[in-house]
Amino acid sequence: MVKNTGQNQADTLRTGHVGVVMGSKSDWPVMSAVCQTFKMLRIPHKAEIVSAHRTPDKMFAYAETAESRGLVAIIAGAGGAAHLPGMIAAKTIVPVFGVPIESKSLKGLDSLLSIAQMPKGIPVASFAIGEPGAINAALFVAAILARQDEKVAKRLHKFRTSQRVKVSSIKLPRSIWPKARKPQP
Repeated sequence: MVKNTGQNQADTLRTGHVGVVMGSKSDWPVMSAVCQTFKMLRIPHKAEIVSAHRTPDKMFAYAETAESRGLVAIIAGAGGAAHLPGMIAAKTIVPVFGVPIESKSLKGLDSLLSIAQMPKGIPVASFAIGEPGAINAALFVAAILARQDEKVAKRLHKFRTSQRVKVSSIKLPRSIWPKARKPQP
C-alpha cells in the first residue's frame, strides 16, 4: 500500500517532503491521522507500508535512500515490538519521529517503550500512543518545517488559532455545574 498524498500540491516545501511509514495495513487507521494533518497544512508527504520484520530489505533501502530522495523527516508508526522507527533511525540521519500503535496485549505500552528506549547515538522522537501521538508527530514536524517555510508557518498559526477559538467557544450546560453547598455548623 502506497498513498501519495500531498505530492501534487502547488505548495511544496523548499527542502523536500515527509515520509510516513507503518509496519502493516492495520496501522493505517492511526497513521492516516498524520496524513490528514499534513493534508490540512498542505505539507507534501508520502505514506507506505515498510515492515521491519517482514520486509527488512525494503526497510533498509527506504532508510538508506531517505536523504537522497529529499525526505526532510520520517514519521514511523509501529505496534508491538515497534522496531520500525529505531531501525530506520539507525540507517539514516533524516530525523525520525516514532508513533506507538496500540497493541492487544499491553495497550501500546510495549510499543511506546520500544520506541522511547533507544540507545544513545540513535535518536527517535517518541510521541503518545495512537491517534493523539500521530497528530502531534505531524504537528511537531510541521513546527520544525515552519521555521524555514513561511507558508507552513502561516497555516500552522491558523490551525493553532482555530484550536483556541474552538476551546474558548465551548459552553458547559448549567445542569452539570456543582450545586453550592451550605456550610455545616
